[in-house]
Amino acid sequence: MKVFTVIVFCSLFLGTSSKNQTTFVCGFIEGAKAMWRDPSEMKKANYIGPDKYFHARGKYEVAQKGHGSVVAAKLIRDAREASQRVTDLFWPEDSGRGEEDSRANQRAKEWGRSGKDPNHFRPAGLPDEY
Repeated sequence: MKVFTVIVFCSLFLGTSSKNQTTFVCGFIEGAKAMWRDPSEMKKANYIGPDKYFHARGKYEVAQKGHGSVVAAKLIRDAREASQRVTDLFWPEDSGRGEEDSRANQRAKEWGRSGKDPNHFRPAGLPDEY
């Protein structure tokens, strides 16, 4: 319901032009696809150390698809962070790799959001299909 409300509000905010609304909704859908695709590709790659690359690549792709895509990415990010806080409360031993790794992930995400080449974080030997 929250996602639908955001889509409607942003569509109204962007104006009454159906072209703007269609562009926003299409971007939203593309952004959601990119945000869900990258973690599964990272697991599929089954390679050590590509997380920064996939974070940067996902944010880069989202930034290229327009405002709707950025809104989708923010909603998904907020939902992931909220679920992570809940799981950290109940299973603190599974809470991740620590603050430094989290900061490095955030730097990679910001790199991608700013439109810089995500290959900066590409680990040597990662298959070309990624």
